[in-house]
Amino acid sequence: MSEIPETAGGVVWQSSPPGSIYDYIRVASFSIGPDGLIEQWSLRAEEQFGLSAREVVGIDPVDAFMPPELRSQGHRRVAEILDGREWTGLVPFRTQEREGRHGLAELYVMPSETATGERGALCIVVDVRALRGIETDLAASQAIFGQSPFGFLLFGTNLTVLRANRRFATVFGGEPDEHRGRTVHDYLGRAEADRMAAALRRVLDTGEAVTDLQLVGTAPGDPARRHWSINLYRVHSGTGRPIGVASLGIDVTRRHNAAREAADARRNLALLNEAGNRIGNSLDLETTARELLDVAVPGFCDLASVDLYQALLAGDEAIQSRADGSAELRRVAFASAVSDAPPTLTGAAAPTASVSVGDVHRYPFHSPCADALRTGRPRAVPGDEGSLVHTTLAVPMVAHDTVVGLVQFSRAKGSEPFGERDRALATELASRAAVCIDNARLYRREHERALILQRSLLPPGDPEAAGLDIACRYLPGNAATEVGGDWFDVIELPGHRTALVVGDVMGRGLRAAVAMGELRTAVRTLAMLDLEPAEVLSHLDEIARGLGDPGGPDRETGGNRRGRPGSRTAHKSREADLSEVYLATCVYAVYDPVTRRCSIANAGHLPPVLVEPGEPALFLDMPPGLPLGVGGEPFEEIEVDLPEGALLALYTDGLVESRDHPLDEGLRAFRKAISDPVPGLEDVCDQVLNTLDTRHGEDDIALLMARIQGLPTDAVGDWRLPRSPRSVGRARELARTQLLAWDLDDLVDTTELLVSELVTNALRYGEGEVRLRLLRDRTLVCEVWDAGLVQPRRRRARDTDEGGRGLQLVGLLSAAWGSRRTPRGKTVWFELALPDGESAPVAELTEEQLLSMF
Repeated sequence: MSEIPETAGGVVWQSSPPGSIYDYIRVASFSIGPDGLIEQWSLRAEEQFGLSAREVVGIDPVDAFMPPELRSQGHRRVAEILDGREWTGLVPFRTQEREGRHGLAELYVMPSETATGERGALCIVVDVRALRGIETDLAASQAIFGQSPFGFLLFGTNLTVLRANRRFATVFGGEPDEHRGRTVHDYLGRAEADRMAAALRRVLDTGEAVTDLQLVGTAPGDPARRHWSINLYRVHSGTGRPIGVASLGIDVTRRHNAAREAADARRNLALLNEAGNRIGNSLDLETTARELLDVAVPGFCDLASVDLYQALLAGDEAIQSRADGSAELRRVAFASAVSDAPPTLTGAAAPTASVSVGDVHRYPFHSPCADALRTGRPRAVPGDEGSLVHTTLAVPMVAHDTVVGLVQFSRAKGSEPFGERDRALATELASRAAVCIDNARLYRREHERALILQRSLLPPGDPEAAGLDIACRYLPGNAATEVGGDWFDVIELPGHRTALVVGDVMGRGLRAAVAMGELRTAVRTLAMLDLEPAEVLSHLDEIARGLGDPGGPDRETGGNRRGRPGSRTAHKSREADLSEVYLATCVYAVYDPVTRRCSIANAGHLPPVLVEPGEPALFLDMPPGLPLGVGGEPFEEIEVDLPEGALLALYTDGLVESRDHPLDEGLRAFRKAISDPVPGLEDVCDQVLNTLDTRHGEDDIALLMARIQGLPTDAVGDWRLPRSPRSVGRARELARTQLLAWDLDDLVDTTELLVSELVTNALRYGEGEVRLRLLRDRTLVCEVWDAGLVQPRRRRARDTDEGGRGLQLVGLLSAAWGSRRTPRGKTVWFELALPDGESAPVAELTEEQLLSMF
């Protein structure tokens, strides 16, 4: 670029800027007069040859510069030049010997004339070394610029293209020269072009180079996105003046794609690792679905939803489809990373109606989502025009070859579309979640069955007992825990007595619940035998020791209880099942409302609590005993006289024990909570549960409370009869008189007949004096006591027998009958329903019943 021209006297003067070509080739000049001597000597010649004008003007140039061996030839050339001939050639030269400078000059000699017509010459001298250097530099520059495999542009100070190489023209079309004068906006989109222009201006102004400037664009005729790495540096002239910016561009699309694939692979691995850590930590279906979406959004997609089959959520084994093949699903989870996204998915992936979390819906039969559910294969669904979502992956959730639901992953506009790797990742995420959801579903099903089993083994909500006001509570552990082995029971015994039982099988799960059921059934069976509490626990201990071994092998002998040696298989089974030996704790109490006395035995359980009227609660001091299933030690029992209005509480350890506080602290809190005066027994239960920390959900809680209400004195008739035949008539008379006093006239005849039979048997087969007792409560109970140990047995009399039909008669006319051992003999009893009771009185014997006795 030239400086501004100046005008003076009509003559235009213009000087070249610094760094022009003349500065590089260093042209010098001098002139030769008609005499062949140097007339004029330029300053550039003085610089090039190292001689001043004073030293060379007026001397022969041949003698001054040329070697002696070339001087004769030089003189001839000078003469020819002075004759008017031009000459160009290479001339070696030397300066004065003292300086020792030698060189090779390219000399151009032009003949000239003076004003008087005399011949002279003008000589132009160029240093050959400078020329060769320039030629080499130009060749190298051309080779680098033209043969470079990278795109090269030279921008001028006005940021237009001065020069482009062949590689650049190959990418963006045309010939290199056709790109002159263009700007970056001719090649890139507006945003990227503005970035590039700003970088060019910064480099031109500051001189600081820019390396690896990442640009994205497209080449003409190719819609694929390309990535370039641009390096920029400022270009200077020989004098240091900025003349433009050089741009070297490298296509890094493959490298970028490889890096993106590597990043996607790392992201996928990270997502799978996160999925393994976060999905399936809960056995709740909805929680597992939300855990899946927490992993997928926004790390994998922008929106996502989970639909599960309604039949599976309801616990059904089969999925019911309509005639068109669709089945009901329920939206259990939805997540979005887009602030203005709707609460439901839209577009082809959505059902016909808007669906929110919790809604039950169906996908149309021919929809992509329904197809994915039927085939078990993921489907890519494009979004509707104008929709927020541009692509959705509908991925079926398959677990153990069973489709349990559908998860939809959606990406909003502006996000990259799903690729094959994304499809594989989506399938893996859905599969992992499906397995966890199916496991949760199976667990929920088994858990519900176990709870049903456990609760079916508990007594009804409002058990009744003679002489007792009963209140009970049972709280299972939370939904995430397994069922336990806690149980309680209220068992009606003969003589209006009541057995109160609370137990806890150690461990959790269905096996513990089943073991609890077996022990509860055994307790009820033993209670019907009317055994003492300590004896009941002894039998229970043997039963508990056999629960872990179905074959009932004896652990000491290695054989079964019948004495046969155990097989090798049974022996190995016992060794493998040692960890399944069941231990249980239990409290068994029998209350007699007539005497208000309670007999209690304990097998390793927490002691009962007794609250007498006006007194603080206290734990009964009784032998703790060993848990059931340990064996080796007998159980002891105590007898406690309970005053009217006293409160007896039996409970399991879940009520007073947790990880947050020690057992002693829980026991003190329980005793304090139950000591506070509350009028109703149900209110006492609620107060205890609300006061204590019972919401930890670590264990089941069983609470059984009984307030003492003994039988009134006028509801008991008790007589002792001598061993005399006349006692039979006396017994009938006493029974008639007592029933008439109780206004039970309708039962007089039946009672007289049955009392006569029992007293007769006691006198015939028993020992000692006979005791007759009548009890009136919800039913009428008659008991006949004697000192004999032989239990009565009902049998069928032969046709020729005159007796033997008394117990058959008792069984036919009474609501229930039986016998039990007592410390000093036995008791035979029968029970009749009261006329105004819930059960109708026993009807008279029919002809068929009478004939069945013979």
